[in-house]
Amino acid sequence: MSYSSLPKVELHLHLEGAAPPAFIASLAREKSIDIDRIFDGQGGYVRGDFDWFLKAYDAACTVLQRPEDFRRLMLAVLEQSAEQGVVYTEFFLSPDFCGGGDLSAWRDYLDAMVAASDEAERSFGIASRGIVTCLRHLGPEAAKPVARCAAETAGRFVTGFGLAGAEMMHRPGDFAWAYDAAREAGLGLTAHAGEWGGPDMVRETVDHLGCTRIGHGINAVSDHALCDHLIEKGVTLEVCPVSNLVLGAVKDWKSHPIEELRARGLRVTVSTDDPPWFGTSMTHEYEMLERYFGWEEERLRQSNRIAAEAAFCDEDTRAQILQKLEAA
Repeated sequence: MSYSSLPKVELHLHLEGAAPPAFIASLAREKSIDIDRIFDGQGGYVRGDFDWFLKAYDAACTVLQRPEDFRRLMLAVLEQSAEQGVVYTEFFLSPDFCGGGDLSAWRDYLDAMVAASDEAERSFGIASRGIVTCLRHLGPEAAKPVARCAAETAGRFVTGFGLAGAEMMHRPGDFAWAYDAAREAGLGLTAHAGEWGGPDMVRETVDHLGCTRIGHGINAVSDHALCDHLIEKGVTLEVCPVSNLVLGAVKDWKSHPIEELRARGLRVTVSTDDPPWFGTSMTHEYEMLERYFGWEEERLRQSNRIAAEAAFCDEDTRAQILQKLEAA
């Protein structure tokens, strides 16, 4: 069956990484920036390994230079998500790409993105929130001004704090200052872990940073005690199956542990990560889960309910999301 009309909740989506290739190519032409190397001959992004992806991603972001660029980007991405049946989404947003981590500049970019979020909710019926995210490979000192940006602008739209980038650089505890600042501001906490790192990386991220959600987290599957620990703490996994496959974190669909994690009782959700880079969408993810793991409609609905329960939003918004999920 087609799952395009099934109401969906997405918790793990990088705003810049969700940019349609045509949108980025158009901005590049407007600004006379040559990034042709990141596009293939069919109007998509060139695919490669994780190192290539990080470099190409940074190249794409060079065309996003003004608050207005981010307003247009967020509108384009939210319209795209709404077409996939997404009723609520959370974006990873990086002040490093929005004013270089300067708080005053960040506010200008944030105002533009909030305006787009509000417009999209009115026009497309999709609600969204922002997770301010530091980049691991830039180091713990660079994370501090990002945490300040998050703490100073926490509120209706900025509701979470996260850690992305090259997972094998630095240990989770190195970012404790940034996470303490975000926690004190009342922000929900998540971090990428267990995509490339082992179970120890997941455990340290939960125990040292206090995260209630883990981005990816798939390598937790090899440690039964860790799985029990995550279940006991109620940690939610933001799993991105196609991303894991395309980047080589798993070798094939049969090797993906999402069903084993779910069957063990972990709180598993489904997201797309950076969908145009991996040739995916929320509907495509669902179709692949049905094909390879027998995830039929009720199991997908349960994943969405878990995502709604784990969302970094106020209780009124959560109730509205759950109502949309149940009404379908």
